[in-house]
Amino acid sequence: MGIDQARTFLTAHGRQLDRRRFDALTGAGDGHAVLAALEAYRNADGGYGWGIEPDLRAPESQPAGALHALEAMADAEPVTTAGAVELLDWLTSATLPDGGLPFALPVADATGCAPFWTQADPRASSLQITAAVAAQAHRLAAFDADAAEHPWLARATEYCFARIRALNERPFAYVLSFALQLVDAAADTRPEAPALLDHLATFVPADGAVPVEGGAEGETLHLLDFAPRPGRPVRKLVGDAAVAADLDRVAHGQRADGGWTVDFDSYSPAAALEWRGYTTVGNAAILQRHSRW
Repeated sequence: MGIDQARTFLTAHGRQLDRRRFDALTGAGDGHAVLAALEAYRNADGGYGWGIEPDLRAPESQPAGALHALEAMADAEPVTTAGAVELLDWLTSATLPDGGLPFALPVADATGCAPFWTQADPRASSLQITAAVAAQAHRLAAFDADAAEHPWLARATEYCFARIRALNERPFAYVLSFALQLVDAAADTRPEAPALLDHLATFVPADGAVPVEGGAEGETLHLLDFAPRPGRPVRKLVGDAAVAADLDRVAHGQRADGGWTVDFDSYSPAAALEWRGYTTVGNAAILQRHSRW
C-alpha cells in the first residue's frame, strides 16, 4: 500500500477539497486549487459552513467551519487569500467577551448534525474549539502577514494560554490535543510557549495515546494527532521510539481500498465517508513527511 492507493481512494470517494489538499500536500498540485475548492463552503459573512465539518452539515458559518477553512488555507502555502482576513473578521464577530469562541452557534436545521454541535451553549466559551481554530490560524500566520497581524489571533491566543495555565489535571482528550497543537504552532512567535508545553507535558502519556472519555468504543487520540510534523517543539514531549511506534500504527492502518477509517462515530452516511477522506489526507501527509513512502 502507499500514496498511489491513497490517491485512488480519494479519487473514488473524496471531496474535492480533500482531493485538492492531498495533491498540494504531496506535491501533485498547488494552493490555488485548494483555495478554489474551499470557496464552495464560504458564506457571504466571511465564515464557513455547508458541511465543511462533516458532522455539522448546516449552512451557517460556525467556529468548526473556520477550523477546517483555516486548515485548508494553511495547506495552500505559499498561496494566500483575502478570504483569510474576512474569516478572521467573522471570528471576531463570533468571539465572546472573554476572548473565547463558543463551541458552536445555533443551527436552524439539525439534519445530519452531531448532537454535540446542535446542543452546544452559544453563550459559553470553549477552550477546545478556540484552541483548534487558533492553532490553524497560527499555521497560516507563519506565511500570511495579514493573518499574523489580525487582532483576533492575539486575543484568542491569550484566552487559550490563560486557560491552559489554569489546567491542574488532564483535560478531555480533544482539549489536550488542540491545546498542544496551538502551543506548538505559536512557539515560533510566542516566547511563553515553551513553558506552556512543559506544563502540558505533565498530561501526555509516554506513548502519546489518550482515550476519549465518553466517545465511541476504543476512540483514542494518538501522538501523531497532536505532533504530526517532525522538528516541531511539541516533539520534545515524546521519545523517538513512541514516534516510530505511532508511525507504524498509521502505516498499518491503510485499508485495502487505499483509505483510512476513523474510530469515532459519524452522524450521517456522507459524514462517515468524508471523514475517511479527510483522515486519508492527514495520514498520507504524515507518512510522506517521515519518508515512510
